[in-house]
Amino acid sequence: MRKLYSGLAWTVSGAVVVQAAAIAFAFGGMLNLIAEGGVVDKALLEGFQAAGVGEMGFLIHGVVGGVLIPLVAVALLVVSFFVRVRGAKLWAAITLGLVVLQVTLGFSIVGSPYLGLIHGANALAIVAAGAVAALRMRRARRADAAAERPEEATSDAVAA
Repeated sequence: MRKLYSGLAWTVSGAVVVQAAAIAFAFGGMLNLIAEGGVVDKALLEGFQAAGVGEMGFLIHGVVGGVLIPLVAVALLVVSFFVRVRGAKLWAAITLGLVVLQVTLGFSIVGSPYLGLIHGANALAIVAAGAVAALRMRRARRADAAAERPEEATSDAVAA
């Protein structure tokens, strides 16, 4: 279960990196379209007619952020109840809470573009929380390995 927990936590962090790459690709494509004399308007955004200029990045950003990451974060929280590591539930809950905030901010940006500043910063917080959750499993594995070899630990302490 620890490996599953760790894998889910790394998946959340990695998916946020995909999010950042996808939105950069999308906006780069839009800037390219404008530089070539094109116009970005409501019809273009709703019609997905601008093939080759990065609009696929918006789709990837929406699907990964609106579906994949929330599902993986919920799975991480569920798995955390079966992992016997101190703090596993806490970091899974923090990760899920940040993901919920991120999705809420993402859907609210249209009404208030300044929320995009928090949306971007919160993405970094999700990466950090996912990484902390995953790295706690590594620390727990090391602690378990040290506990299995108590004679080595005591002989080192006596020798010192």
